[in-house]
Amino acid sequence: MTNRVVYFNGRLVPEWEARVSIYDSGLIMGDMAFEVSRTCGHRPYKLEEHLRRLYETLARLEIDPGLSLPELLDVTLDTLRQNLPTEAEDVDWNVIHNVSRGPQASFRGAFAADELRPTVIVSCYPLVEKLAAMAPAFTQGVDVAISRQRALPAALLPASLKTRSRLHYQLANLEMQRRYPGAFALLLDPDGYLAEGTSGNVFLVCGGELCTPSKRNILPGITREVVLELARTLGIPSCECDLSLDDARLADELFVTSTSIGILHARSFDGLPIGDGRPGPLTQRLRAALYQDAGLDFAAQAASYAARLRRATP
Repeated sequence: MTNRVVYFNGRLVPEWEARVSIYDSGLIMGDMAFEVSRTCGHRPYKLEEHLRRLYETLARLEIDPGLSLPELLDVTLDTLRQNLPTEAEDVDWNVIHNVSRGPQASFRGAFAADELRPTVIVSCYPLVEKLAAMAPAFTQGVDVAISRQRALPAALLPASLKTRSRLHYQLANLEMQRRYPGAFALLLDPDGYLAEGTSGNVFLVCGGELCTPSKRNILPGITREVVLELARTLGIPSCECDLSLDDARLADELFVTSTSIGILHARSFDGLPIGDGRPGPLTQRLRAALYQDAGLDFAAQAASYAARLRRATP
């Protein structure tokens, strides 16, 4: 049992007490919007950008959380402050938002009148174990492989919605566990172009140009936007376009991005090696720029967390 607390529908409760009803619409219908951001040296990184995307999703789902964005920002910062003392000074955090429309209409009779409101949850979870497990990837790279599972077409479900209804991602992950254990699953869109991974976006470097799939059938990640902006600042040519399997196979460099891990280079794509397995020159420049922007070296932090866990193991 931990000493962490969670903001749950207007009050702070112990983490172990936070429970969503079996009749919550997020469980019944899967319409729970969410965001996962992180701290860097206890400072929230791109939190407002994540919250803006959360509210864009909520608007499309027609959910009013009962809090304005500035109010939820204040709630989030307070929840983080309450949790900081529960871990060592050098521990950073995932900050997690989950919002549903609350009790599903068919089950309203099971709830008191004051419970018929959206479910709003803000939680904080230490990054130690997650980053420690990723530590080797920062130096050795990750294997990226194409899943047979396709990305959902935007005409069927808007790709910009970030919800907990992620079955197609899970099917891709399960496939990777069977075919390429430990690999990063990358999905193709309905037209056969590169889309996104199950936990991040993908970039290619081709002839000195940075390329990433167009927004047509992907969820544009916050770190994806940061990397594109950093590329502009560094004078690196970049494009958002349709990218084929051959583009990936012939790429000089390939890397994946997400908020928690930043940039991880790929050492292979669909079983084919990429370069000498080390991060390429543009990947290194962008990773260094990202660390400067965040004020934190993600790779060094992951290595320190991994060393800590090794020391703690009998």
